[in-house]
Amino acid sequence: MMKVSNAIRSAALIATAIAASAHFSTADAGDRDGIVTVKSRYTVSETVNRIKRSVEEKGITFFGVIDQARLGNDAGNKVRPSRLVLFGNPALGTTFITANPLAGLDWPVRVLVYQAKDGSVYAAYTDFGWIAKRHRIQNRGREFAMATQVIEAVTDGVRK
Repeated sequence: MMKVSNAIRSAALIATAIAASAHFSTADAGDRDGIVTVKSRYTVSETVNRIKRSVEEKGITFFGVIDQARLGNDAGNKVRPSRLVLFGNPALGTTFITANPLAGLDWPVRVLVYQAKDGSVYAAYTDFGWIAKRHRIQNRGREFAMATQVIEAVTDGVRK
């Protein structure tokens, strides 16, 4: 029972750290924690729908949405609205994996859409420059730049 309590406490600390970091600007992402946040002008559901629509319009493979809040609430935890949107372009994303198999930890692309304590809605994702550094990939600059352009275009329709 003690291990479960410690695991829950650790998960809560990590969630708090992520939420606290959610207010950094795109310019800060690479220098801090690699998280880029975009304040949305829509609800969580509408933000997810707009991201999904943007992904599909661009011909990007849509893998699905995980409703983290529903899962957490069903497990007895009080979780604010939070959904993880997964998508990617296999031809582009797997070039990172061919450079370093551990890059598979960051592919497919994930955008976390969540509601903050104050009711604001954000879309957050991992900066591709940060992913390149994390996995020590130095020979895919063009591909990482392209991925950055795509994620910015996908999230542009929800920016406040």
